[in-house]
Amino acid sequence: MLLLAAMAAARGPVEKTEIRTLLMSEHPHELRHHIFVSGQVATVLRFEQECDPVRTKLLDGEGRFEPPLIGGKKVVLEPLRDLASDEWVPLVVTLKDGTVFSFLVRPPRPEKWGWTDHQVNVFKNRESYNAVLSSLHDSLKRERGLREENERLKKEEGSVDHAFATLLAHGHTDKTPFRLKQTVVLKNEDMDLKVELFSGPSKAAVVVHLTNTYNQEPWRFRDARLTSERTDPTARPFALRLERAELVQGQSGRIAVVADRSAFESKEGLVDLTLEIFREDGLRQLTVMVDHSLLRK
Repeated sequence: MLLLAAMAAARGPVEKTEIRTLLMSEHPHELRHHIFVSGQVATVLRFEQECDPVRTKLLDGEGRFEPPLIGGKKVVLEPLRDLASDEWVPLVVTLKDGTVFSFLVRPPRPEKWGWTDHQVNVFKNRESYNAVLSSLHDSLKRERGLREENERLKKEEGSVDHAFATLLAHGHTDKTPFRLKQTVVLKNEDMDLKVELFSGPSKAAVVVHLTNTYNQEPWRFRDARLTSERTDPTARPFALRLERAELVQGQSGRIAVVADRSAFESKEGLVDLTLEIFREDGLRQLTVMVDHSLLRK
């Protein structure tokens, strides 16, 4: 079993993309509105009226963006790369009737709820028919998302794997059917890591112990991904629990992952899986190879 500590500048799981409505009359005192973009991903701003190409400009975007595409009621932005967390690029859009909108183009927020804008529908008058219709679609999408989240939480409440992951994340290994098979200790510039691999009845588990040793900024968990790179990069199902999602300097915490036998199955039979842990800024903190031999009958 190979384990690799990494701080590679690889993007994490596929970014969440959004189609959202921006009602300018709801924010009359906000001079610049944020547009969230990702490298080599097109973001479309759609307005009620045609844009003036001469007076619509992405300021200081040379070398960081493709030339903006301005036509009809749309402005299309495409960064050449991911922007750094402190990169903010001004965008001024002028409509044919002289209305001026100011935006700050920036990378997605690192919090779990952050997103990349796929399309932003911008409305000057919130009472217009199209503005009301777009807002209604946003509301229905949020309602659907809440229903799906509630269903997911209900399933997790009755999930044996999530119960095991909770026990492992809080150090109660003796209350689970898992047996410790391997322990690896790793270090990098700002984090001490210990990885434990467990064998279980038709299940495998990984517990990652992290200690924020040198970084004065809090370390925050972003996401985890379990895949089989050899056969299929599609994410596999697993249960995950955190002892804590944020570690200040000197603080320790555990991340527990439990995968059922079904996650290892493929057309070719059982395959090995790769577990990746991503920190807040999207960088990969750790890669763990999870061998299918951890599954006990």
